[in-house]
Amino acid sequence: MSSDLPYVVERLTSEADLDEVAALEAASFTNPWTRELLARELGHSDTMRVYVLRTPERRVAAFCSCWWIADELHINTVAVEERLRRRGLALALLGGLLEEAAADGIERATLEVRRSNVAALRLYERLGFAVEAVRPQYYTHPEEDALILWKRDLAARRMP
Repeated sequence: MSSDLPYVVERLTSEADLDEVAALEAASFTNPWTRELLARELGHSDTMRVYVLRTPERRVAAFCSCWWIADELHINTVAVEERLRRRGLALALLGGLLEEAAADGIERATLEVRRSNVAALRLYERLGFAVEAVRPQYYTHPEEDALILWKRDLAARRMP
């Protein structure tokens, strides 16, 4: 995965960076995944993947956890360090992830997002995702609907 940013995107293959990932998860979400849950998920490397975007100093600045199931990609979480948001890091991370998924035979991708998360919705729409359904009261703390987004035909995806 490559981009014009001075960052490196890598797939985690061990628990070495899970403390940083878990800290970023906790800082970004009201119902965060715990380090233990992330470690358990990472143990299922045939379906669960965690990608990190590293700074030039090798620090984790962003991450994405996802499941690769048959021909579908389910994006579970995406988080960027708060001070580095709106600089294209999530776009680079997810753009590379979608390209890798398409090359690996994944045909479509899905995710859930809070209805109020306008910045994330704009990012996902820029990547070609579209809202296809609503899960009422899916989220807690605060209670909120989830919008279900899909990107169909990953092979047709073009980098924005």
